[in-house]
Amino acid sequence: MREGLSSLAIIHVFYVILMVKMRVLFVCTHNSARSQMAEGFLRHLYGDRYEAYSAGTKPSHLNPYAVRVMAEVGVDISQHRSKGLDEFQGWKFDYVVTVCDQAKEECPFFPGGGMRLHKSFMDPSELEGGEEEKLRVFRRVRDEIKEWVEEVFGNG
Repeated sequence: MREGLSSLAIIHVFYVILMVKMRVLFVCTHNSARSQMAEGFLRHLYGDRYEAYSAGTKPSHLNPYAVRVMAEVGVDISQHRSKGLDEFQGWKFDYVVTVCDQAKEECPFFPGGGMRLHKSFMDPSELEGGEEEKLRVFRRVRDEIKEWVEEVFGNG
């Protein structure tokens, strides 16, 4: 084993050799924006290596601003829907990724989950203000999520 090779990279090499896609579950509170964008980016950028899913600890609805800003960068999440964690009971995941602190606290353990990852992103849905301000914040969070997904999962 090469020194400096992360455990994520080692696992990735193992799966590439076997030609098996790794399953990733992104979790946030409402499964309306952050986890949906992360799922969309992982599918779009690395769908040949990963099966991406998302869920919420308290699912609500898909945020139209998330759909809009993802479409701006060529990623269509318009057919996604908000899902609860219960829909994935009995599933096996290689990674369970919480993308907000509240979800990390509410879901400290997921049965069938492999490696736990956490990266907290601001909830753009919480913003009060006009449409341009909301779009600006959604775009910023979208770009942060994309950069993180590329950094963590694009090591192949």
